[in-house]
Amino acid sequence: MFKTRLFILFALVAAMGMVAAFATAAEDAQTVAEKEAKLIAVLASDAPGAQKAIACKELAIYGSGKAAPELAKLLANEQLASWARIALEAIPAPEADAALRDAVAKLDGRLLIGTINSIGVRRDTKAVDVLAGRLADKNADVASAAAVALGHIGDAAATKVLRAALASASDDVRSAVAEGCILCAEKLMNAGSGKDAAKIYDEVRTAKVAKPRLIEATRGAILARKSAGVPLLIEQIRSPDKAFYYIGLSTARELPGREATEAIAAELANVGEDHAAVLLMVLGDRNDPAAAPAVLKAVKSNSKRIRIAAMGVLGKFADDASVPTLLETAVDDDAELAQAAKATLIGLKGGKVDAAITADLTKAEGKSLLMLIELIGARRIEATAALIKSLDHEDANIRAAALAALGETAAQKYLGVLIARALDPKHGDDAPAAQRALKAAAVRMPDRESCAAELSAALAKASPANKTLLLEILGAVAGEKALATLAAAARGDDDALKDTATRMLGAWMSVDAGPVLLNLAKNTKEEKYQIRALRGYIRLARQFAKTPAQRAEMCNRALDTAQRDDERELVLQVLELYPSIDGLKVAVKATKNDKLKAEATKSALVIAQKLGGKADTKELLAEIGHAAVKLEIVKAEYGAGDRKKDVTAELRKAARDLPLISLPSDNFNSAFGGDPAPGVQKQLRVQYKINGAAGEATFAENAMILLPVPK
Repeated sequence: MFKTRLFILFALVAAMGMVAAFATAAEDAQTVAEKEAKLIAVLASDAPGAQKAIACKELAIYGSGKAAPELAKLLANEQLASWARIALEAIPAPEADAALRDAVAKLDGRLLIGTINSIGVRRDTKAVDVLAGRLADKNADVASAAAVALGHIGDAAATKVLRAALASASDDVRSAVAEGCILCAEKLMNAGSGKDAAKIYDEVRTAKVAKPRLIEATRGAILARKSAGVPLLIEQIRSPDKAFYYIGLSTARELPGREATEAIAAELANVGEDHAAVLLMVLGDRNDPAAAPAVLKAVKSNSKRIRIAAMGVLGKFADDASVPTLLETAVDDDAELAQAAKATLIGLKGGKVDAAITADLTKAEGKSLLMLIELIGARRIEATAALIKSLDHEDANIRAAALAALGETAAQKYLGVLIARALDPKHGDDAPAAQRALKAAAVRMPDRESCAAELSAALAKASPANKTLLLEILGAVAGEKALATLAAAARGDDDALKDTATRMLGAWMSVDAGPVLLNLAKNTKEEKYQIRALRGYIRLARQFAKTPAQRAEMCNRALDTAQRDDERELVLQVLELYPSIDGLKVAVKATKNDKLKAEATKSALVIAQKLGGKADTKELLAEIGHAAVKLEIVKAEYGAGDRKKDVTAELRKAARDLPLISLPSDNFNSAFGGDPAPGVQKQLRVQYKINGAAGEATFAENAMILLPVPK
């Protein structure tokens, strides 16, 4: 309890100190002194308590020793004592220490406890005698606070007092004295005096104190002794008491050194499988190579659980020495064990591991060969010659694994091997695996233009189905050659290839496909391919970065090409999504199309509203009869029947100098702060004036709010 409270206080003081440093660094000494004087004057006045509390808080930043006397007067004030202590804890002056020390003799109860805690925060070494006198206080909470404060001071004098009190303190205070002793011991240990710290920890361990103190002292006694603490560590790991067992496991992760690692590893032979699995995880967390032999031995245990746990940590420090055991386990009849071994093998690092895996490749058969090939693919080991040889193996599973591995590992010069297997497999059932491998290899090739050229060359001899496959792979490879090949296929006479090519082009991931798609949209005879190409072109305009002028030009070309309202509306949506003057010009031009006038006008208004009141915007809107207006929202209601809410304020806030009103959300319920009539279709009724002329309009829920101009 005390430790937690003091930790919070320490954090607060540290934060105050940082604020003070930043504040005073930006102000000269005279300004700081003037602020301090004003704050002290507030404390000395008849100002309300709230003002004095604020003054205390600011004195934590601007205060000096001059503020200590007035702050000291507040230490006896029930309402302001804690505020005063905040300032005194932060002020870097001996007067603050003196004020707190002097107050100890004048206070009692909670106020005294708070003052003692503040002394502990400041670690005032001159307060040792004052606090020592309070260890026998009749109020156990006061005595306990003094003990913990002495622990935070932690110098030789405080340590001596606490060690003496550990044996003589009353039962209700001894635990706090033990906490103080532990704090002193921690300070000694951090200073390099582990031997002295261990003596104090041992005194606490043998005292009649609360169990949490015993546990803390046990941890400290182990760490203070370093390698000499290993026997005590093992004692905790063997303890039937869960609390000590857990502190043993925790401390086992902290105590450095090979001796500790070997002792923990030796325990694997003395415990049941549950504890062994936990100890293996501890060894893994220690990340000490000295544990490798014991962990490797555990992989061969008769316990499945221990074997899986061991393989789970083996990868943290094992090298090629573990590979034979793991390879053997990876073909175990138990699927769970085999999978655990395989996962560990995949995760092991180092070229020696790769060499150890491939060493047996030429001699392996059956499950072992299959597993090795899968590992080669997963680890991306270069073993192309052996993999190609395995492509003719009688076992279909091995052929499939070899193809998959080649897809992950083969260099570009072997791409022809995969093309041949994908297009004309020696075994018909290899085709799916070969095709997947070809795609996997093609998309990772460093020279994609050369790769695309080789794939394109294979088109001429490929069957119709394989031509489709090659086009799909070219779509994934991308680049200039792939784009040109797909464009040629899209312009050809083969409907199946046109379908595949336009599908790939429609999903192209760069604007390079723009001219190709636009050309197809204009010149392809089949409507479905025209639509697909144009939609692909519009997608490029929407998704990829470009200047406002470039985006507007693409949208303009798309509008000129589009034959259907659906595509025209998609273009207008792009213009609304990326508002610009260039885009507004395109929308205004689109209003000249009678079929598109209403939608284009709406888009122009949306764009103009997003752009604000720019001169160019007003001129363009004037071209379509929508000059800026004086809009006044008289009243607005949203709801259904008698369940309506007044939304006049919300609509007025959203209104600008256009008849179009865009709300913060397309959802009326969200924009208007709630649903006035759940489960019912609602309406928005607006009374308004445009240029002084009154009008009224009603809009369906979530509809666009475009106010008709009154005649």
